Amino acid sequence: MHAELAAPDTQQPTAGPAATPDDVPYAVRLDHVSKSFGPAGARQVVLDDIHLHAAPGEFLCLLGASGCGKSTLLNLVAGLDQPTSGTAQAPLGRPALMFQDHALFPWLSAGRNIELALKLRGVPKDERRERAQELLRLVRLPDAHGKRVHELSGGMRQRVALARALAQGSEVLLMDEPFAALDAITRDLLHEELTRVWSAAKAAGSAAGKLTVLFVTHNVREAVRLGERVVLLTSRPGRIAREWQVGVPHPRRIEDAEVTELTREITGHLHEEIVRHARH
Repeated sequence: MHAELAAPDTQQPTAGPAATPDDVPYAVRLDHVSKSFGPAGARQVVLDDIHLHAAPGEFLCLLGASGCGKSTLLNLVAGLDQPTSGTAQAPLGRPALMFQDHALFPWLSAGRNIELALKLRGVPKDERRERAQELLRLVRLPDAHGKRVHELSGGMRQRVALARALAQGSEVLLMDEPFAALDAITRDLLHEELTRVWSAAKAAGSAAGKLTVLFVTHNVREAVRLGERVVLLTSRPGRIAREWQVGVPHPRRIEDAEVTELTREITGHLHEEIVRHARH
């Protein structure tokens, strides 16, 4: 994927410094993206004319009913698939991915899973263990380096998966319902951990230190708890139905009055969309 930072100029270009993250207005950019699957004559439209931008350092939650194309959209941003029409770009570089399934290698320890990501990134061998340990401390698992996957709880596995995603050094993190399989208390704790990590990166003060998160969920409370902006997709084909700016500062609690009020409003719109889709 590449960034198109400006329209071509008819004048002769002059030499200048390379673009920096602060020069890039978007960390994620989808321009009129549509995606269809299937053979000609029986194609199924999954996404239809999606126009969506995320700024560097933004936490954007993508919300919608199951099957509305949220995961397909993430795959397009990640470069794992190509749009049928339109463009999907991540101008700051290849994003890191985190899924509902932790996808850790069970024959490696927690630390070795992270070290593998560092190796693929090109980090020298003699630096990997300490870097992995730093990331485990970041997700509050300082003693987990030598533990195998089967020794970790579900919440701990997702923390290691988050550390491994961060080890890739990407400024964009794509998260596909990463906490959906966890119990409510563990999910709440991981919400706190994720917002803490994201806020720490945001406080770095420049786009180069920020972490942009595109978080997919069908849980309205989760979206409002986490996101600075919540975008609602229609049921298939997925189109942008509406979006909300969440003005509640972090840290937030699910039981906060403003969170509850906005959750109720968005839930109403999601319910209307599900009912509308069921009638067709």
